[in-house]
Amino acid sequence: MKQSYYLYKSGRLQRKDNTLEIVYKDNTKKSIPVERVDDIYVMTELDFNTNLLNFLSSYGINIHFFNYYGFYTGTYYPKETLVSGKLLIKQVEHYTDEDKRLEIAKGFIEAATYNIYRNLTYYNNRGKDLNNYMKDIEYLRKQITLCKNVPELMGIEGNIRKIYYDSWNIIINQDIAFEKRVKNPPDNAINSLISYVNTIIYTRVLSEIYKTQLNPTISYLHEPSERRFSLCLDISEIFKPIIADRLIFSMLNKKQITEKDFEGGLNFTYIKENVRKEITRQIDLRLQTKIKHKRLDREVSYEYLMRLEVYKLIKHLLEDEKYEGFKMWW
Repeated sequence: MKQSYYLYKSGRLQRKDNTLEIVYKDNTKKSIPVERVDDIYVMTELDFNTNLLNFLSSYGINIHFFNYYGFYTGTYYPKETLVSGKLLIKQVEHYTDEDKRLEIAKGFIEAATYNIYRNLTYYNNRGKDLNNYMKDIEYLRKQITLCKNVPELMGIEGNIRKIYYDSWNIIINQDIAFEKRVKNPPDNAINSLISYVNTIIYTRVLSEIYKTQLNPTISYLHEPSERRFSLCLDISEIFKPIIADRLIFSMLNKKQITEKDFEGGLNFTYIKENVRKEITRQIDLRLQTKIKHKRLDREVSYEYLMRLEVYKLIKHLLEDEKYEGFKMWW
């Protein structure tokens, strides 16, 4: 089975016959059969050459780069091998047609905010008094169908997220200050956690899109722009509450992460390296966790749910089936 590989120790990544070989600074080595690699996360200083990039490209392997502080810096995205002019035209048509774009964007927000609401329901049923937050979000969710354009929809989504983040101080059983969401750069422990985990979700979605004929730069909720795969941002909205937020709540409430696991820089806060390793390990465990899919009537992993979401969007674009974002029921 293919899997994601996280590289934390400095060294050199090279090709050796039909395997990847990591030569660490202390001259120890590790070999990985390339057929087992889904994507690579570089969390350290790493040397490699164009021969390696050509080798990885031939297997369609993405490389995601993070800096010393664990902040995402970019992705090496191989040349697309699955291309479809027909699907690309449909993607563009659904972006340029305001009604078609809005319909897809509403599908993303309808599902994402429902999953947010389900998180609040889950913790409300476990002794946290979140009723007021739930009522406010439920009211705002009813406005989604009334939105006449994407900016209006984004405004509703932004208000829902603000209320949702306000509730985190009740959900989390630690006295960690969290007043508002700050992204670039994250200014406290909670914001640093959100940014880091969300980035992993974003890159996993990118890997799933790469396995299809979709173009990741053409999006419907977030505005397409240079230097980012904005369709990944769209689809990630659905899975952040399900995977990222639930993981953050769990690790904080079990004291697997505390404020001592963070360090401050100039106007930002970052997660210590050993804690980032544990977080990525926990994310992988969750992504491989299986649930009984209602529609398919079989067990599928959270990771496979992402792939199904991409396929659902393709079916919508080709006008085979109306898109509805994934909503959790637990």
